[in-house]
Amino acid sequence: MAANEQLAMLVQPDRVHRSVYADPAIFELELERIFARAWLVLGHESQVRNAGDYFTTRMGREPVIVARQDDGSVRVLVNRCAHRGSMVCAETSGRTSSIGERFVCPYHGWSYDRGGELKAVPFSAGYAPGKLTELRLHAVPRVEDYRGFIFASLATDGPSLEEFLGPARASFDDLVDRAPGGELEVAGGVFKHVYHGNWKLMLENHLDGAHPAWVHASSVAVARNAPEPGAPGKEHYYDIAVRQMRQNGAPDAVWEATGMWTTPRGHGYMGDYHSDDRLVTGAGNPVFEEYRTLLVKELGKEEADRVLRVTLWNTIVYPNCSFMSQFRQLRIIHPLAVDRSVVYTYCYRMPKAPAAMFRDSIAFANVVNGTGSWVLTDDLEVYERVQRGLTSGEIDWVYIARGHGRDIQEPATLRGKTGTSEVYIRAQMRAWLDYMTAQPSS
Repeated sequence: MAANEQLAMLVQPDRVHRSVYADPAIFELELERIFARAWLVLGHESQVRNAGDYFTTRMGREPVIVARQDDGSVRVLVNRCAHRGSMVCAETSGRTSSIGERFVCPYHGWSYDRGGELKAVPFSAGYAPGKLTELRLHAVPRVEDYRGFIFASLATDGPSLEEFLGPARASFDDLVDRAPGGELEVAGGVFKHVYHGNWKLMLENHLDGAHPAWVHASSVAVARNAPEPGAPGKEHYYDIAVRQMRQNGAPDAVWEATGMWTTPRGHGYMGDYHSDDRLVTGAGNPVFEEYRTLLVKELGKEEADRVLRVTLWNTIVYPNCSFMSQFRQLRIIHPLAVDRSVVYTYCYRMPKAPAAMFRDSIAFANVVNGTGSWVLTDDLEVYERVQRGLTSGEIDWVYIARGHGRDIQEPATLRGKTGTSEVYIRAQMRAWLDYMTAQPSS
């Protein structure tokens, strides 16, 4: 089913055909038409601080190396030898020096510098003169950053990064503006988990205000019977777990009052729920007050208060990223198969903020994103149950009509009438269809 007319039939205003999640042929088209065209979040500049620093990741099916160049720019190289196709770098991160350390293919020893130029070929005399000069690691054509976050696109042309992000820039601004000096760095390692479900399920779930009380019912019950969190300055490390799990059991009225915004490119974000007093080192805590003082000294009281009043939460950057600015967590999803996805979760440290603020981020990551998390494991179980259900041929449609017809059009966003509106899925599906049916560039 490749014809655009057939694809268009799969997405209706209030429903989506199950094959969008379960058809391997459609998944292959997604890699070609979405992940090979869209801007994808790859990482953060702190992962490649110095010339020669690199990390490896994926762009859809393409393994890539993100490397800092001598001139300070960042280049993204396809991690595939020009000879026989082996990956030339198996490490997750490292550094190549300018005096000999290179990306060396383990198969036949072809080696490349940090810019992708072919530098050495064993038995080179066996090739016709001049033939090797045209070979190198392929460079991804478009690489840009926004507020320190590295994006790349495999498409040679298309919308600019600023146009792609649109109103979602505000969420990145919130994440960076909250850091004294605007400084952030990836720290604390990375959580990696695989689930047996379609990549879209995670992005949809992260804006779903109707699921927590049901999916996370067991942890909510435990948290309600746990000791009360400590008073400001006397908190326990586990307090953030208790608070987060109790919040998942919030009354329906709380979720209905949550803000929900979407954009034409499928991005979305929630607001009006997670304020700073919900953090362990949150409002009223001596550490938080020290942090606030730093912001006031740097920005002035009025601007610092404005920054801390922002309550954007769970931002989706379609099609591969989800992050929380207040908790300084970012997740990148990599599609592996129609029913298999891997998620990398990163924590960000504010180097100029009190150290306890980073402890807060790590604690939250352990509660929500860790592989032993009571929260994450619930979600993964549901993703896999949904995927198994969608392989059934008896029922064709997934119903996404909650709030349909009541969404509120704002100048740059579409807002759900309530926080439990499924406007975010409808927006993601409109973006999905736009990508899937767009005419390729000439």
